[in-house]
Amino acid sequence: MRIRTPQLAAPVLAGLLAAASACGGSSSASDAGGSGSSAKLKVVATTTQVADFARNVGGDKVKVTQILKPNVDPHDYEPSPADVQAIAEADVVLENGVGLERWLDQTIKSAGFHGALVDTSKGVAVRKGNGSDEEAAGDPHIWHNPKNAEIMSRNITAAFEAKDQADKATYEANLTSYTAKLQQLDSWIAQQIGTLPADQRKLVTNHDAFGYYIDRYHLTFVGSIIPSFDTSAELSGEQLNTLVSKIKATGVKAIFSESSLPPKTAEAIGKQAGVKVEAGEDSLYGDTLGPAGSAGATYLDMERHNTTTIVTALKG
Repeated sequence: MRIRTPQLAAPVLAGLLAAASACGGSSSASDAGGSGSSAKLKVVATTTQVADFARNVGGDKVKVTQILKPNVDPHDYEPSPADVQAIAEADVVLENGVGLERWLDQTIKSAGFHGALVDTSKGVAVRKGNGSDEEAAGDPHIWHNPKNAEIMSRNITAAFEAKDQADKATYEANLTSYTAKLQQLDSWIAQQIGTLPADQRKLVTNHDAFGYYIDRYHLTFVGSIIPSFDTSAELSGEQLNTLVSKIKATGVKAIFSESSLPPKTAEAIGKQAGVKVEAGEDSLYGDTLGPAGSAGATYLDMERHNTTTIVTALKG
């Protein structure tokens, strides 16, 4: 269930829209669709992954405005006036779903949006949460299984076709091409993980973001430094000691931090447990893609990079 918040009052909305107009091109939402024309479908995508899928299936027929920038936490994002403006003008708004964008409902209402709101998670088998309010909808990190990325891409394609029947053939061709790349990625990851001895396929991550990847490729999840799908949660001292003990007892070879999260706690635990820590800009990409030119600039790049990092570290 997505968390719903009260609609902003009309004066607040007016202020936001006025501010957005004043900001002009300096908005926090990144326009990734080129100069565009009036014929292009105007699309707003909430997350970096969903925006990447939209670009691949939409091609030059869509103008994609991506709300979240690389390395920005999607769990507790604060929408800007430019985000409200972009949504107000959109034909289609694409969300990851599964409760990830807790901020979106109010933003949609504030914008007075009347286009198509598409939950790209529809049809995905969602992993259960731990029962807390923030995880009531389940694990939102669905993109870390390429088979789920296929489903998300199909949902996006269907939304584009519903709004733009004239370009249906183009969307279908783009989807076919991108699906083939996702299938190749899935096979490659399985082959890479298969090079690890079964007793070395154990992960300790910065936060609980890789459950779909772990399930898909038959890894063992030992624990996470942040005991939640949400990056704002924290381990207690007792939980930290328990995690260190589990790392030692299970023979885990490495702890994996994320490029978008501070590595300090991971490094402290790694030192205490006596294992290597993968941290910094070239560590795992968990909640977001990386910036242009990075090892995680696209979804395909991100998953290849994550797999190479995991396999190399676990081989020792």
